[in-house]
Amino acid sequence: MNSAFKNERTIYLGIDGGGSKCKARVVDEKFRVLGSAVAGPANPVHGIEQAIESIQSSAQMALLAAGFEKNDISQVVAGVGLAGVNLPSLYQVMQEWQHPFKRLFLTTDLHIACLGAHGGEEGAVMVAGTGSCGYIYSKNKTAIYGAHGFPAGDKGSGAWLGLEAMKAVLLAQDGLAEATQLTELLSAKLGTKGLGLVEVMVGASPRKYAQLAPLVIEAAEKNDAVAVGIIRDGACYLSMIARKLLADNPARLSLLGGLSERLMPWMDQDVVGRFSSPLDQPEAGAIYFAKKEMEFWRAAL
Repeated sequence: MNSAFKNERTIYLGIDGGGSKCKARVVDEKFRVLGSAVAGPANPVHGIEQAIESIQSSAQMALLAAGFEKNDISQVVAGVGLAGVNLPSLYQVMQEWQHPFKRLFLTTDLHIACLGAHGGEEGAVMVAGTGSCGYIYSKNKTAIYGAHGFPAGDKGSGAWLGLEAMKAVLLAQDGLAEATQLTELLSAKLGTKGLGLVEVMVGASPRKYAQLAPLVIEAAEKNDAVAVGIIRDGACYLSMIARKLLADNPARLSLLGGLSERLMPWMDQDVVGRFSSPLDQPEAGAIYFAKKEMEFWRAAL
């Protein structure tokens, strides 16, 4: 074991596992950041083995960045927030994982995103990234709006925007819908056209569809009518989610996710005016969660 552990009572690890990547952060008990790392996707919906591999890889890389050794993973207390574990069956599977950590406290990626955005305090968040949803943690109660997963839900998300673009392009190519700049943009991105687009995207992951989302925003910003319609439809849904959250009077509301800044101009501006900038990242929220759960665990001894 690295001697650095002898000087700290507890080292905490925060994990934010999503559909596109898994982020890890290592801190000491005073919340000083010691190291961080990023690994591959960690949403168990799309593969439990992949999720576990990404969690362990990101954790070990973050420990190395902090000056520890890989096997020091057995000495850390981990807070792990994962996409997909809002589904009870997947929560159970991940909870039963024979993990390598000293302690592991599991929750959803939404919970840690909320804690991170509000400095460990209560509040609400909306997410507009690969997926989309709303989450509120207020008066020790939680509620989730959306988070139904792609392709059944996640309206307004990157994956949804990419799928809607594909549908619009295919209809336009058959002469059944309005022509759009998206035809040329998607063909250039995917290196094919016509039925080749279908072939390339058969069985594609939400992450791959989300990679098309910037093209939709780009076309909308150039006033392409089809792209504008897609963006407005998604932004309207996000605005509705925000109003649902605000109706519960959260202390703060933040918009998170890789598409948040680019979609804000398309949302209802009275809603946008209620957003507060996130105070920290979801992996920090995972650490807030782990520290609180560790206190409960110690008190129960």
